[in-house]
Amino acid sequence: MNVLSCSINTLKGLYEISGVEVGQHFYWKIGGFQVHGQVLITSWVVIAILLGSATIAVRNPQTIPTGGQNFFEYVLEFIRDVSKTQIGEEYGPWVPFIGTMFLFIFVSNWSGALLPWKLIQLPHGELAAPTNDINTTVALALLTSVAYFYAGLTKKGLGYFGKYIQPTPILLPINILEDFTKPLSLSFRLFGNILADELVVVVLVSLVPSVVPIPVMFLGLFTSGIQALIFATLAAAYIGESMEGHH
Repeated sequence: MNVLSCSINTLKGLYEISGVEVGQHFYWKIGGFQVHGQVLITSWVVIAILLGSATIAVRNPQTIPTGGQNFFEYVLEFIRDVSKTQIGEEYGPWVPFIGTMFLFIFVSNWSGALLPWKLIQLPHGELAAPTNDINTTVALALLTSVAYFYAGLTKKGLGYFGKYIQPTPILLPINILEDFTKPLSLSFRLFGNILADELVVVVLVSLVPSVVPIPVMFLGLFTSGIQALIFATLAAAYIGESMEGHH
């Protein structure tokens, strides 16, 4: 009962996270739901950038790649290497998922530093990187959880749940809680780092608007890329762990 109660409290905590707000927000009413309009706007911009770049780069594929095609093939090879290292020989079907996670988070993070979101005025709140909102990072983390559950059940069937009593049934509560702490850590790590980076830049620009913020902005671009890589690597590691059945 203690484990069940703790798990229910954790689920309630995940739900309550969606209500976390930093500053004001621009809301849309869709049906009976209230959604963050600014997150949807910036997410659509990021998706448009990814789709547009991919379309332009590969619209005339060459046997010997050059320019944009060469860059995108390098990115694909990098994502394949990350997936293979973490998942193993059965990494193939998971490359699109890991690649989508990495590219969306990477471009979202960089958009917060490179795109002039502040120039677009909203009735309430302001535009920022999609990953600057806890709702986005929680959604990405929950997608990762669904993915590794699906991977484990597809590979092992109901035998997948045997991992919860390994190496000893005494660890059952801890193994169950682990599945709740994974999305929590993924979402808060990404959200916290991106929010902190943008807040630091905003404060420095307001205090010393000329030269000092520039090195911090470059450092922010570097850490944003690292955060995208960490998220994608952990997602692949969780999928590989569920398929192999080891920790």
